Amino acid sequence: MSEAIVVSGLVRVPARALTLRAVRASGPGGQNVNKVATKVDLRVDLDAIEGLSEAARARLDALARHRRDADGRLVITSQASRNQARNVEDARDKVRQLVAAALVRPRPRVATRAPAGAGERRLDVKRRRATLKRARTRPGAED
Repeated sequence: MSEAIVVSGLVRVPARALTLRAVRASGPGGQNVNKVATKVDLRVDLDAIEGLSEAARARLDALARHRRDADGRLVITSQASRNQARNVEDARDKVRQLVAAALVRPRPRVATRAPAGAGERRLDVKRRRATLKRARTRPGAED
């Protein structure tokens, strides 16, 4: 088939984890679209990816959650080009980017307090709106 996808020095998607299929692309293209299979359907067995830590594997699962087939494999399609070889490279790049994104550990969120001035400004705006609305009522119409 094709060679492994190297994401980093330690992480790689082996060739045995990849299944490539060429299908006819949708959309405009004249007679070419009806006879040439240029769209690429690349399926990746996520469990076979080598070198992923458990945390990175969990992040990859979350990133690929909506791109799975019935067998649990990641499905990547590419029909950006009218050339099958370019679409194969595009699909392989998409897999590489997705796995690389899973390797990035998200920065933990640090809880901060809103400045006191922000609270005061918010209350001041509320007071002004209340005064404006009170001024719109008919005089003598008390509730």
